[in-house]
Amino acid sequence: MILLNKTALVTGASSGIGRATAKLFAQEGATVVVTARRQAELDSLVAEIETDGGQACALAGDVREELHARALVDVARERFGGLDIAFNNAGVVGDMLETTELSLSSWQEMLDTNLTSAFLGAKYQVPAMLERGGGSLIFTSTFVGYSVGMPGMTAYAASKSGLIGLVRGLAVEHGARGIRVNTLLPGGTDTPASITNAPDATPELLTFVEGLHALKRMATPEEIARSALYLASDASSFTTGTALLADGGVSISRT
Repeated sequence: MILLNKTALVTGASSGIGRATAKLFAQEGATVVVTARRQAELDSLVAEIETDGGQACALAGDVREELHARALVDVARERFGGLDIAFNNAGVVGDMLETTELSLSSWQEMLDTNLTSAFLGAKYQVPAMLERGGGSLIFTSTFVGYSVGMPGMTAYAASKSGLIGLVRGLAVEHGARGIRVNTLLPGGTDTPASITNAPDATPELLTFVEGLHALKRMATPEEIARSALYLASDASSFTTGTALLADGGVSISRT
């Protein structure tokens, strides 16, 4: 119960890494506020957490909207007394096209969803954490664009790489006041949003993606959630401003 008496906010919680992390945080004692766009999936998640003896509440909405970012923090204050941890995990891969074929609207959607939403989250999460004497801000980035370039993913890479700069700025702005800020960089993870689970995905694609990793497999959402738990907990009390790779060795593998 390493998050006992803590309140955590998790975005993108309807499935995949966000859902697994919300459940793990609750199992470790945190009260949890979850958000995504799909209300039914959030309600199911809250029911699972409560069945396991935890406490959670859901507020569906779009992380690109400033009013929603503020409302999430208000809910954390009103329901659970404040905010200690935020896992800003929501994001999209978007259109996988060569840069010259990418529309401006697709580019903007990825920036808004993956980067601007993180800024909006931090804008309201930081003051709430300061009220509690500190906290842990976590953002989900990616190895794509950080250690590996991949064709058809320039907008995704740019938007997610921007998170690393945001994190470093936030870390130095607020470190002296007890707020730690880090990014988590997962490798290929077996989630509903993974390209290996797309309707047209083939067994050969799965084999290819698995082979990119030194571990020769993809992660489960629960494995990435455990890395998020490390950053959320006091186990990482002297860790801030980092880009933590949990990528199964995809960044260093050449076989």
